[in-house]
Amino acid sequence: MEAANCRSGIPAAKLQGRIRPYLQLCRVSNLPTVWTNVLAGCLLSGGKLTPALYLLLALSLSSFYLAGMVLNDLCDREHDHLFRPSRPIPSCRVSERGAFNLTLLLFTAGFGALPFAPSLYGAIAAAPLSVAIVFYDRHHKQNRFSVLLMAGCRFLVYAVAACAVAGRLAPLAAVAGGVQFLYIAGLSLFARHENSRQEPFSFPVMPLLLAGISLVDGIVLALLLAPVWLLAGVGGFVVTLGGQRWVRGD
Repeated sequence: MEAANCRSGIPAAKLQGRIRPYLQLCRVSNLPTVWTNVLAGCLLSGGKLTPALYLLLALSLSSFYLAGMVLNDLCDREHDHLFRPSRPIPSCRVSERGAFNLTLLLFTAGFGALPFAPSLYGAIAAAPLSVAIVFYDRHHKQNRFSVLLMAGCRFLVYAVAACAVAGRLAPLAAVAGGVQFLYIAGLSLFARHENSRQEPFSFPVMPLLLAGISLVDGIVLALLLAPVWLLAGVGGFVVTLGGQRWVRGD
């Protein structure tokens, strides 16, 4: 990799400096939580899940998640300029046009993968997911009930996964999404409380709570399917928490 970068005339450190702002913009460390959401939605759908289908849906819903993260920073750019100037857009490490183009690309990738799933109901379910993402990003600063909308976006991840596999939102998949809805709402309320403090907590609570999204999936799968699925939740928790040390997800 080092040699290839040198041959292209871009030193490795400089290349990393170009890529890292986009990784921060997308909050990529949170992606394992999306992957366990998709896993739970697929396994509890009642349909047949193959590794290839899981990867397809994980790619699609990861794209929706990343699009939401980029659009969030675009919509918050004026606020971040005042209160979070180190974010990629206000610090000019990522241009507004580049962030906008990336958002469109990610939404396109998310929708583009779904027609290859067994049921087109997954693509249909993705429409309200994308609307909820855009509405949340545009209005969350002015709406005190936005925590419910964010939680609703996570619920819809389960709906899209289940519908893409089985053509319907099975009751068990809805239960898993409902549990995560409550967890995300609580997490968002805590984040709002932390942001209102003059000084953040000395202990990094938010990285643990974000990683806990996967742990919730593992516990639900262990209770509803088999104890072995707890390992998937633990794995997602560990990978997310490790990623938070490199790229913060809050």
